[in-house]
Amino acid sequence: MVHRRRPFPLRDNTLHSLIFVARLVLGFLVIVVNTLVHATPLLLLALVKFVVPLPPFRRAVSRLLIVLAERWIAVNSALMGSLARVSIVVTGLDGLARDGSYLVISNHQSWVDIPVLQSVFNRRIPFLRFFLKQQLIWVPVLGLAWWALDFPFMRRHSRELLERKPHLRGKDIEATRRACEKYRELPVSVMNFVEGTRFTPAKHARQNSPFRHLLLPRAGGIAFVLDSMGGQLGALVDVTIHYPCGRPTVIDLLGGRVREVVVDVRHMPIDDALLTGDYIGDERFRERFQTWLNGLWNEKDDRLDAASAPSS
Repeated sequence: MVHRRRPFPLRDNTLHSLIFVARLVLGFLVIVVNTLVHATPLLLLALVKFVVPLPPFRRAVSRLLIVLAERWIAVNSALMGSLARVSIVVTGLDGLARDGSYLVISNHQSWVDIPVLQSVFNRRIPFLRFFLKQQLIWVPVLGLAWWALDFPFMRRHSRELLERKPHLRGKDIEATRRACEKYRELPVSVMNFVEGTRFTPAKHARQNSPFRHLLLPRAGGIAFVLDSMGGQLGALVDVTIHYPCGRPTVIDLLGGRVREVVVDVRHMPIDDALLTGDYIGDERFRERFQTWLNGLWNEKDDRLDAASAPSS
């Protein structure tokens, strides 16, 4: 007798593929519509803010822009929870406040990190401003929205370029200070991915990183932020993001393949010794600052190691 394999696995796989594509398309459409609905008035208000130079008026418009941005994020977060079915497990949010000002740092594993962080902190602390590469200002709609919301755009100069063009040294510091000046009148959360780029095994090997789950931290960016506005910042918020099923893509997120994200939040006062030094000109201060940051990264590496360990 010939036993024929029943075709249920094929049907099951086909069904799962169709559900994945349907979620992906629907999620993309909802995000596009949500972006247009919120970005259009946001950009119009930003234009009015740019044209009218009165400081009290501009402060009022800035508050309204943040309200629009928080609603924008709230819809995206609801999408992650319902359509994409993402469960975000968060610890350590107690003690944070919307009227405080924070320097927020995090490891960086995926583009999914950004909507995760926005979902976790939206309306819990002041609106997150990310340091963005200058090229991202050309992203359709989003680039102008980020500009309107006073996101800092940075030009990153490689060591090789600085050696060829020494006059560029210090330009990043000036840009950081100009960006931070905009935040002096309102509570703010300045977000920095300290590794400077997303983690991949290839980058990890190329750096010869001493950390098991992390790239080397770059201290310069947060040193410049603390130098520019350290007196305004009430605390450091250190975030560790872990994906139990592996580093996802945005397509994985929209298609419902990211079932769980673990986010560990730790906040601590900023040591006054980190606020009173010249990171560029003072070698001892620079070494002390880097030692402090490497210590944080060792602790983060241990937390990721524990989170990645198979449960018994």
